[in-house]
Amino acid sequence: QVQLVESGGGPVQPGGSLRLSCASSGFTLGFLHIAWFRQAPGKEREGVSCISSADGNTFYADSVKGRFTISRDNTKNTVYLQMNSLKPDDTAAYFCAAAPPRRSEYVCDIHSPSYDYWGQGTQVTVSS
Repeated sequence: QVQLVESGGGPVQPGGSLRLSCASSGFTLGFLHIAWFRQAPGKEREGVSCISSADGNTFYADSVKGRFTISRDNTKNTVYLQMNSLKPDDTAAYFCAAAPPRRSEYVCDIHSPSYDYWGQGTQVTVSS
């Protein structure tokens, strides 16, 4: 069983930055596709970004492209989401998710049904 723990959320002013972390104990994240999702109150869950198990290929939703960066540090068994130029619309609970690659080790996606394991989430609030 893959257990994921997110951290790094909190309050931040518009234009500010945060770095979220997704860590796992007992399982090597480097073998898995990892994605970040977010869900704001009253809204559907939204895929934000993913990083593939092989080569670290990445994908971003249009809403965060150019502002967010996903990366992984296999030595720390952790995946990060660096969020810059934050906007109030980025306010949400952020979840990391993991899944073994099924069709390709090089291509991940940000569709929630593709992911088997989920963390509990970390809240990000962007407000002045």
